[in-house]
Amino acid sequence: MGPTLAGSGDTTDEARGMRPSPVLASHIPIPASRAVSDRMSRQRRRDTGPELLLRRALHRRGLRFRVDHALPGLPRRRADVLFTRARIVVFVDGCFWHGCPEHVTRPASNAAWWEAKLATNVQRDRDTDAHMRSIGWLVLRFWEHADMEQAADRVAHAWTNAHEPRARSR
Repeated sequence: MGPTLAGSGDTTDEARGMRPSPVLASHIPIPASRAVSDRMSRQRRRDTGPELLLRRALHRRGLRFRVDHALPGLPRRRADVLFTRARIVVFVDGCFWHGCPEHVTRPASNAAWWEAKLATNVQRDRDTDAHMRSIGWLVLRFWEHADMEQAADRVAHAWTNAHEPRARSR
């Protein structure tokens, strides 16, 4: 049996020969064109170019880490790079999706929906940062346009600092 709506036991509206419920469809804007729809559907959630550059740079420095890993206490949110023992979480934020102050752009079509969507993304980032810090994790965020070699240097420095106290106490 297919997905049900609002616990009614019925299958989707289309299966019943009805138009989709406006309540269900209202939170997703209609794409301005097929080209826009195609372009947005190709956006990667993980393994973006900047993420791969950072991960390769970290690996060259001898660091090993988890990729696209669920965050402690926030199972629906994921880290781009996670060092579990060092308690370091790394994000590579896309300029469009996370509101880079240097490169922010706002779509003209469906402007109100996009404004709310992107503001929610930024707020979720701040909430994630606050949660991870509250449980003792170091949060490092880099914009996609950052030099990933320099970002890797910062991550490696943080990793070294996280491991120093353990080495001295032995």
